[in-house]
Amino acid sequence: MTTKPIHIVGGGLAGSEAAWQVAQAGVPVILHEMRGVRGTDAHKTDKLAELVCSNSFRSDDAETNAVGLLHTEMRLAGSLVMACGDAHQVPAGGALAVDREGFADAVTAQLAAHSLIEIRREEITGLPPADWDQAIVATGPLTAPSLAEAIRTATGEESLAFFDAIAPIVHFETIDFEKAWFQSRYDKPGPGGTGKDYINCPLDRETYFAFVEALLAGEKTGFREWEGTPYFDGCLPIEVMAERGVETLRHGPMKPVGLTNPHNPTVKPYGIVQLRQDNALGTLYNMVGFQTKLKHAEQVRVFRMIPGLENAEFARLGGLHRNTYINSPQLLDSTLQLKGRPGLRFAGQITGCEGYVESAAIGLLAGRFAAAARLGFTLALPPATTAFGALLGHITGGHLSAEAEPEANAGNRSYQPMNINFGLFPPLEEGTRLRPEGFEGRFRGKDKTLAKKKAMTARALADAKVWLGTEEAVRAEEAQ
Repeated sequence: MTTKPIHIVGGGLAGSEAAWQVAQAGVPVILHEMRGVRGTDAHKTDKLAELVCSNSFRSDDAETNAVGLLHTEMRLAGSLVMACGDAHQVPAGGALAVDREGFADAVTAQLAAHSLIEIRREEITGLPPADWDQAIVATGPLTAPSLAEAIRTATGEESLAFFDAIAPIVHFETIDFEKAWFQSRYDKPGPGGTGKDYINCPLDRETYFAFVEALLAGEKTGFREWEGTPYFDGCLPIEVMAERGVETLRHGPMKPVGLTNPHNPTVKPYGIVQLRQDNALGTLYNMVGFQTKLKHAEQVRVFRMIPGLENAEFARLGGLHRNTYINSPQLLDSTLQLKGRPGLRFAGQITGCEGYVESAAIGLLAGRFAAAARLGFTLALPPATTAFGALLGHITGGHLSAEAEPEANAGNRSYQPMNINFGLFPPLEEGTRLRPEGFEGRFRGKDKTLAKKKAMTARALADAKVWLGTEEAVRAEEAQ
């Protein structure tokens, strides 16, 4: 018997991962992607899983960092996004950053070569038709207006929106290394790194204050038609951060900690701008945390005030676009299905998760849920103790009960995008041992915090392995 395909709308990180998971389960996929027929305000190519903003998947530390834990859970689940990311990593200290072109090429090639995946270059202007039965909408934050309107009409809910900004990219050969130097914070090496994975540009006190003043005074791009749209705190434009106080940047992307200027080692910089490798060749570097809505000419003028970047040439200047997402806790069930429309799931940033890895992870879950439904069995939800479960609980509101916790559930009305973090996980069980064997002296503060994180990640990985190992067992049991 021929298995009916699952349709996936959107070939970004979430859609690509969902397609891979469905196909790997033995179910055919039709992946619809409009780029190649119609572009977006932010994408530059028609490649699948194109990285629009940063090239970083953030921390790869699975012991003490929630996103690093999510990386590991995804690897355990056979993630295409993580496999291609690992294969195309570039040095980035403790983070996993990738050559964005090599990464997108790899994802596109893998999906195109899979015997169960058909890629259709076409725009889907409305909700998937009922006869598609099982479908996933993974159109991301840049959903075409016609589809966004169809979603609003079908759900009766207004889509929320927030601004997202893009950081500039600099040609490596135009950076002045008589002022700049290579070093990771605290000399920490990361995946494929050496501990000298960032380019650092130091600012003294006078230069720092002049730079902040220029940021605030620089001419900005206006978006009157988007008035009232909030910024997402995880991706604030650099000048918006500066508006919150003249010292704000020194405690954010320009913090001068864990670094020593070899050109002047006895003087501590007042602020530091870091650049991270953006491609495998090492010819391009992006300005870390420098998302901006400055006009292009202003970006060149202001950013060339930074020591080491006086003659910088930019491969891409920063920009700003509006992202949209749905009120997922109100609209989706625990398996990411639209309530009232069984079989229609949403995945990725349109659900309100924030970040590349989080989007891909939700695509992974949506793909697995859809494949299970097509094959006629129910896939258990990932435990809330795992990164998968914690993220899914935040998006679907599964951790809240309108009957049991009406006041807490009311908070869903102000649902906001969020990265994976330990605040989404259930607390450790009472009595969990935190003090390491043989540890002497005081055990509090940073030591205790790190121990708690390590205990949470150990619990998560143990539970994730059990959950991932039960899928085949459940299928076999239900087939009997």
